[in-house]
Amino acid sequence: MLHSTFFGPTPLLIMPTLNKEAKTVLITGASDGIGLELARLYARVGHTVIATGRKVDVDEKALFGDLPVVYIRADQAEPNRAAKAVRRALETLSLAGPHLCILNAGTGWTGDFWDEPADMIDAQITINLTAPMAIVHALADLLKAADGHVVFVGSTAIKGAPGFATYAATKAALDGFARSLWAEWRGKVLVSIVHPGPTRTAMHAKAGLRLGVVRWFFMSPKRAAKAVARSVKNRERKRLLSRSYGWGALFFRPKESHL
Repeated sequence: MLHSTFFGPTPLLIMPTLNKEAKTVLITGASDGIGLELARLYARVGHTVIATGRKVDVDEKALFGDLPVVYIRADQAEPNRAAKAVRRALETLSLAGPHLCILNAGTGWTGDFWDEPADMIDAQITINLTAPMAIVHALADLLKAADGHVVFVGSTAIKGAPGFATYAATKAALDGFARSLWAEWRGKVLVSIVHPGPTRTAMHAKAGLRLGVVRWFFMSPKRAAKAVARSVKNRERKRLLSRSYGWGALFFRPKESHL
């Protein structure tokens, strides 16, 4: 296990022994949900994973066991500080890359837009859009040097989602940014976006949505993570994970190679 300790906003990393030949994978929003499953998935096959989250006190042993994962606090509510924390961690650990950068962290709010608090509008724009842009901007030279791959995690809400107006708008904007960056960085850095459908994560409860039994018809974070990893492996430019993809796990468990 690789450990990190934080005093205030500045990380002090306890230097581990790393496999310098392993690829470096950066995953944001990796303390729960899809991000956590992705961190475990890539670490299990030998990659060194930099896992970020906004939580200060994280039980790394409980989350990652003895897997090669470094957790660093990088709160995307402060995009520039988060971006600097990620870059500083890579430099402190003397890691190449990142070879793969999966920008997964996000937040949401549900209800009539008329009732949405102004601070929640600002928070969603900052965390869902500004922060991933800031992180990619801060790592641009490293990604190009590593022939890297940037993957944005969006949402099928880009098609329109009543009750999620601001959230849907931020994900649609992220999709537009990914398409533009794909064209700009073509031949230098591969840029992709994956749009999961409804997933059983804590975000719905945090957003104020009470789903009841309906929640169990959503895809699991593990299934969503495998789909993201498979999209990465296939070097897909864009992928939408429909509701039917999530429902599939209720009826069969396909044998799939995702890495």
